[in-house]
Amino acid sequence: MIGLNLCPFAKAVYMKEQVRFVLSDASTPEALLEQLAEELLLLRDTPADEVDTTLIVHPQVLQDFLDYNDFLDNADAAVEALDLEGVLQVASFHPAYQFAGTAPEDIGNYSNRSPYPTLHLLREDSVSRAVEAFPDANRIVDRNLETLDRLGIDGWKKLFAPNP
Repeated sequence: MIGLNLCPFAKAVYMKEQVRFVLSDASTPEALLEQLAEELLLLRDTPADEVDTTLIVHPQVLQDFLDYNDFLDNADAAVEALDLEGVLQVASFHPAYQFAGTAPEDIGNYSNRSPYPTLHLLREDSVSRAVEAFPDANRIVDRNLETLDRLGIDGWKKLFAPNP
């Protein structure tokens, strides 16, 4: 994300150490949903200058992308049940991420691929401020696709290949 500048907002919060990384030990969707609710409340109750965003990496559950994609409805329902709509949102990343209407190896899918299934909790006001401050924010998706097209699948794989 940061190295390829796929998210132009990520570097600033990372450099300011405002990203909370959570390695989940959840082994069921129910346990993950419970942890998600806890993390949503923690993010709500923590000042943004301390924690602006949270990444919940959950390597033991929802390995199948379709199951993961179905779980996202539960994640959105948790945001609503906690009365956090318009306050927090959940973005999604997965090793097999696939946008609707694309082939599995379409390079555009790689913008949301990650080594492990990951839920990204974002503050809506932080996203809004970042978008307002970023020149031509509506071009981010197009720029990302251009970057990924130039890189290609082989280039992407090289980024994650072990060094000899």
